[in-house]
Amino acid sequence: MGATWTDLLDPDREALQHACPGNLHPRALDRLLAPTEPGDEPRPTLEVHTGYVFGVFLVAVVVQDEDAVFYQEVDIVLTPERLVTVRKTPADRPPFDPKGVRDAMGDDHTAGMIAYQFVDDVAESYLNLVDDLNDEIDELEDAIEHWPGPRVRERLSALRHDMLHIRRTLAPTRDAVRRVVDNRIELEGDVEMFTQDIELHFADAYDKLLRASEALELCRDLVAGARDYYQSMVAQDQNEVVKRLTAVASVLLLPTFIVGVYGQNFHDIPEIGWSWGYWWSWGLIIVTTAVQLVYFRRKRWL
Repeated sequence: MGATWTDLLDPDREALQHACPGNLHPRALDRLLAPTEPGDEPRPTLEVHTGYVFGVFLVAVVVQDEDAVFYQEVDIVLTPERLVTVRKTPADRPPFDPKGVRDAMGDDHTAGMIAYQFVDDVAESYLNLVDDLNDEIDELEDAIEHWPGPRVRERLSALRHDMLHIRRTLAPTRDAVRRVVDNRIELEGDVEMFTQDIELHFADAYDKLLRASEALELCRDLVAGARDYYQSMVAQDQNEVVKRLTAVASVLLLPTFIVGVYGQNFHDIPEIGWSWGYWWSWGLIIVTTAVQLVYFRRKRWL
C-alpha cells in the first residue's frame, strides 16, 4: 500500500490548496502559510481534524561557530492516502532537509510510516542538539577561568535562554508523539490512521524525545554548576581584594595614629623638647610598618 507524498518549500496559497485535502480548515491553511518568526515559533502539535491529521514540528539546530540556535519548521497534513509536508525557510538559515527521511523510507510508503520517518528525524535532531549543547557547556567550563567576566556572563545567559526555548519546543513535541503512542490520533469512522506497527515505531521516537528531555535537564544542571562556579570565583576574587584593602588600611593606621599622637597641641607632651623626637617618630613609623608588611606578606594578604 502506497501513499502520495508532496513536499513543499515555502508554498503559496494556490500550491497548498492544490496539494492539501479539499476540506482543509481555513485556520490550518493560515497556519501553513504563516512565515517563521524568529523567537515566536508556533507550539509543536499533532491534532485530528475532520478527515485529516494536522501537525506542526520544530527542529532546533545549533550553529557552533556562532554560538546560536535556530529553528526549522515542518508542518504536515496527513490522510490515509497522502502526506503533505510544508517546510519553511528560517531567516538567513537553511530549511529542514528531508533527505534523511527519503533514505530511511524503505519499502513501506504508507502515509503513517512516512510521517513516522519525519518524526524520528526530528527526534534524532534533538538528540544531536543536546550533544552539541554538551560540547558548548564543556567549552565554557574549560574557559571560565580565562575568559573575561562579561563574556562568561553573556555565554551563561545565552545558554540558559537557548535551553529554556528548547524546552518549550521539545516538551510539546514529545507530548504530540505520545498521543500517537496512546492511540489518541484517529480519524472519524473506521479509518485507522496509524496501525499498531506504526504506533510501535512512534514509541521508539517517543523514547528518543524522552532521552533528549532528560539530557536537556542534565545540561541545565551543568550550566547551573558552571554559573555557581563562576560566582564562587567572583566571590573569591572579591575576598582577595578586600583582604588587600584591609592590609593597606592597617598599614596606614599605625603611622596615622603615631602622627596624631605627636601632633597634639599640648605644652606638657612627653618628648616635646627632645632633640631626637622627630627621628624617633619616624623610626617608630618605619618599624611598625615593616612589621605589618612582613606579617601580611606571610599571610599572603599582600
